Amino acid sequence: MVRVIAEAGVNHNGDRDMAFQLVKVAANSGADAVKFQTFNAQRLAALTAPKAKYQQATTDAQESQFAMLKKLELPAEWHIDLQRYANDLGITFISTAFDVQSLAFLQTLDLPYYKIPSGEITNGPLLLAFAQTGKDLIISTGMATLSEIEQALAVVAYGYAHEGEPANLEQVWRFWSTPGVQASLDGRVSLLHCTSQYPTPMEEVNLKAMGTLANAFGLPVGYSDHTQGLVIPTAAVALGATIIEKHFTLDRSLPGPDHKASLEPDELTELVSTIRSVEQALGDGIKKPQLSEWDTREAARQQVIFCEPVGQGERIERQSLSTARCGRGVSPMGLWDMAGKVAAEPYEKGDVPE
Repeated sequence: MVRVIAEAGVNHNGDRDMAFQLVKVAANSGADAVKFQTFNAQRLAALTAPKAKYQQATTDAQESQFAMLKKLELPAEWHIDLQRYANDLGITFISTAFDVQSLAFLQTLDLPYYKIPSGEITNGPLLLAFAQTGKDLIISTGMATLSEIEQALAVVAYGYAHEGEPANLEQVWRFWSTPGVQASLDGRVSLLHCTSQYPTPMEEVNLKAMGTLANAFGLPVGYSDHTQGLVIPTAAVALGATIIEKHFTLDRSLPGPDHKASLEPDELTELVSTIRSVEQALGDGIKKPQLSEWDTREAARQQVIFCEPVGQGERIERQSLSTARCGRGVSPMGLWDMAGKVAAEPYEKGDVPE
């Protein structure tokens, strides 16, 4: 079953009530999990760090990235209440940590798994810390090359098997090349194809890269979507995505960096419903008549029928035989075998041989 993660992210805009509303919307949509972001702006960005172009377009262009992030922090005490509220509503609460201290805090909440954001795929110390929690991991791969993804997986594999930090990166690569180590990630790590642009233009989605990731690393692959609308995440499910992550908001017109590329509540509900329908439609891959087809099969297929009389003991000529929908009898595939045989009984025009 496709895991649908409703990404609230920072779309709470620093408003506690809005954060709780987002949890309720996610639960009502039928999503499997609602995800926030856990960070300390001072640890995440330097005071002079510039914003990405999409952030400049959706927020005050003169404001620093630090100032923007500071307003979007999710206080520690909110996490506990939000998690309790999510549990009451029957949806899993998770959050993404952007620094080791934030991850340590999330460990006190005993989350079922962790999501590593695209921007941290080259952050070796943080990747190591994620792996050393022992939890299952979902790794977003936006902006990354295949070599960067493999390097991240090597660090994660090392972290799952070791305490403390490696002496150097070579030690990580030596461990990665040990027989069986890569296979040890099976069932523990999933990858998300992603394009880190908000919103993502259609020509940069590149859904076929999901297959590239699956072939390269042999791990489950999903899709973290930043396009506008429902088409692309639905298509990703049809292509085999095992996880779909999608940003949502209470109102796309709200100020903030991610609202514009997010779904509104009704759209999120529609997306989850559509994904479940696509899952059903994908089936088991075995080509066979479906239960509902048997009646149509009998009514729609033609059988052999006599188009002129043939007497008992006479040779059945090809021109005496035709096909029509009869609901019973010999398949047209058997017509040629009947031609040339001797009739064991008389047939009138329109008779159906058994």
